[in-house]
Amino acid sequence: MRANATLPRLHITGPLLEGRRIALDREASHRLLHVLRLSVGDGMLLFDGVSGEWRATLAEAGKRGAVLAVEASTRPQAATLGPTYAFAPLKQARLDYLVQKAVEMGAARLMPVITRRTQVARLNLARLNANAVEAAEQCGRLDIPPVEPERPLEAFLDALDAAVPLVFCDEAAAPHDPLAALARLSRAVPPAVLVGPEGGFTPEERALILARDGALPLSLGPRILRADTAAVAALALVQAALGDPSA
Repeated sequence: MRANATLPRLHITGPLLEGRRIALDREASHRLLHVLRLSVGDGMLLFDGVSGEWRATLAEAGKRGAVLAVEASTRPQAATLGPTYAFAPLKQARLDYLVQKAVEMGAARLMPVITRRTQVARLNLARLNANAVEAAEQCGRLDIPPVEPERPLEAFLDALDAAVPLVFCDEAAAPHDPLAALARLSRAVPPAVLVGPEGGFTPEERALILARDGALPLSLGPRILRADTAAVAALALVQAALGDPSA
């Protein structure tokens, strides 16, 4: 278990420096004082996505809000080498879940992709990024993977670097050993993982994806998975094949 794993974690705007005092806004103060019920002197962990993780204490708690005192570094910042997760947006509650789980599974960035059968065409990016922050706080990550603006499938494929392998979760692929299929991936060039909408890709979209150099069709087993379940399964397989580094 990671040291200090029982302490609450909070993402803040940096920089984090020894001795710095940080006055929290109303929302963050309410969370610490009334949801987590922290008292003056209680400890917590802070991260800003740049400066690593730092231990801090609640120095003041009053009507004007909470003030934190930054004490010492607990973990240095490390580069994120996780996969890109590309997905067809779902309806809101399941989309929230998908974003949270992708962050927990180590995705370096999240890319919504609009397909013919996508259920949602316009996203609340502020809400999705807030979900990413909450998940990173909970799971111990030191960074917040960005949720990028949605784009059509064709634009996603055109924009994807030619050197990046594309792991295509393909319902039509013959079942096989997924780890064997992923064995040729390299941690040095993390892949993009693409999961389609409920109802799957159209034949034309599937042909377009498979025509891309480096496309790796991947079966997730004999059962049809919900898109949010497929997200967890696919990212777990990719991280198992590559060797998921610590946060």
